[in-house]
Amino acid sequence: MKNDLIKIILAAILFVVAFLINFSNEWINNIIYMIAYIIVGLEIVLDAIKNITKGEVFDENFLMAVATIGAFGIGEFPEAVAVMLFYQIGELFQSYAVDKSRKSISNLMDIRPDFANVQRDGKVQKVNPNDVKIGEIIVIKPGEKVPLDGHVIEGTSSLDTKALTGESLPRELTKGDEALSGCINLNGVIKIEVTKEYGESTVSKILNLVENASSKKSKSENFITKFAKYYTPIVVIIALILAIVPPLIVKEWGFSEWIYRALSFLVVSCPCALVISIPLTFFGGIGGASRMGILIKGSNYLEQLANTEIIVFDKTGTLTKGIFEVQKVNAIDISEEELLKIAAYSENYSNHPIALSVKKAYNKEIDDKQIIKIEELPGLGIAAIIGEQNVLVGNEKLMNEKQIKFIKCNDIGTALYVAIDEKYAGYILIADKIKEDSINAIKKLKKNNIKQTVMLTGDRKNVGEEVAKKVGLDKVYTELLPDGKVEKVQELLEEKSEKGKLAFVGDGINDAPVLAISDIGIAMGKLGADSAIEAADIVLMTDEPLKIVDAIHLSKKTMRIVKQNIIFAIFIKVLILILSAFGVSTMWEAVFADVGVSIIAIINSLRALGRRKGV
Repeated sequence: MKNDLIKIILAAILFVVAFLINFSNEWINNIIYMIAYIIVGLEIVLDAIKNITKGEVFDENFLMAVATIGAFGIGEFPEAVAVMLFYQIGELFQSYAVDKSRKSISNLMDIRPDFANVQRDGKVQKVNPNDVKIGEIIVIKPGEKVPLDGHVIEGTSSLDTKALTGESLPRELTKGDEALSGCINLNGVIKIEVTKEYGESTVSKILNLVENASSKKSKSENFITKFAKYYTPIVVIIALILAIVPPLIVKEWGFSEWIYRALSFLVVSCPCALVISIPLTFFGGIGGASRMGILIKGSNYLEQLANTEIIVFDKTGTLTKGIFEVQKVNAIDISEEELLKIAAYSENYSNHPIALSVKKAYNKEIDDKQIIKIEELPGLGIAAIIGEQNVLVGNEKLMNEKQIKFIKCNDIGTALYVAIDEKYAGYILIADKIKEDSINAIKKLKKNNIKQTVMLTGDRKNVGEEVAKKVGLDKVYTELLPDGKVEKVQELLEEKSEKGKLAFVGDGINDAPVLAISDIGIAMGKLGADSAIEAADIVLMTDEPLKIVDAIHLSKKTMRIVKQNIIFAIFIKVLILILSAFGVSTMWEAVFADVGVSIIAIINSLRALGRRKGV
């Protein structure tokens, strides 16, 4: 792009010099025009010749080459250079938008395991995951990635599963539980019996999905190329007929006059109003979106957004905040503040998300001297001595195992039960909060003729369904791994109309394959994973779902401007072509009309920069 910009600037300077300064010898002006043309137009001419040799004759390169060379042929040097210069400026804008499109994200995926610790001959050997066979025992230490799928045969630990499910809450692992590759071991040492080879493991499947999904991406064809397929051959054939047939029919008509008309016809036929205004409109739309905190990576995605029929959402970090917070404190025989204090002291040395949310809710300094003893109970919770009190803080299993009668919490979320001196003291409910604008966003999307709103989540069924109900979604699918999300999106892609598009909105590493395979991938940019942002076609920099409504409004406005420019430019162009064919308009009149159309179309295009928020 830097080289293209330098070429355009050099050619523009030469064009202005030749246009404003009348040298004593006209050929000096013409030579300057020719140099400017070679700088900015040689590549287009060469591309046209190359495409002709491949059988691709009638494209925009051919039209631009014939029209501008024709202009040189009839002595209209300034017109030839100006047309090519304007065309290249339009192409530069288009290239700028295209260069912002999705890059390969396979190298950014941080879930590929580098090694596996395998038990062989009584020793632990570090080997390539590809070399591990089914049935072998691997050892995963704290901080290491689980390299292959398997079952836990020894040890307990917590796994960070965000890479797979997108959920913030770690998964507790004990003997007999299934461990999926791609997760990160947070604390204890565990031994796993491998059940799948690396090529069939979860992490390998995710990486394959990400690396290959782009090939399934539907892309709209560039309008100018489609237009040129029909417009160019028609114009060229008419120009040839115009140059040859009339003088053959009427002998008094000279060939020179009709060749002049034919070349004028070709010059007028150059669709510069379209090749400039259409990229400018999309570029303006992309610029207007960026001012609203919406990054659109290419004009094709802006175009597709106007035809969106189905929008699929991830849950955590997309419709919800992705941050666990204390939602409710239910205390029995003690104050709520005292219950929260006991739980915070018990969780003082833990970095578990639930422990952090309890300490945040307590929001007071903890006196370490009061913490006499803390014992972690894997898969259950914590046993502690706080001051002179024996405290139990944990899940239902802990209460049942210690034979403590408790009142079960039926609210959606994670309940932390507390017992003091073997007596139930209440519970603390911790849950992910729905974003403030999620409900409003879904309402407005439905008002904007979105036919289906769907949520896909790796979370539990009761949690997913509760969130979907509160937000107002049409469908919800829960307990899904990345490959399950891909399957559901592929099913939904079959439900849309031929011209309709499906958009997926997500924020995590696990969403990258679905973002890539959807017609339009929308990522949360403020807190979203790097891989999700790279895989997405549109990024919401403020993480607000309501921005999707703004983006759709802007897309529809942009497409209205594009259609207005197309209809206006083609109508005027056809009218001038007819007048040129009959010799009614001269070259300069035709040039003036053509430039006038371009200026009007460009001014109309700038309206796409206007900021309009969703209503």
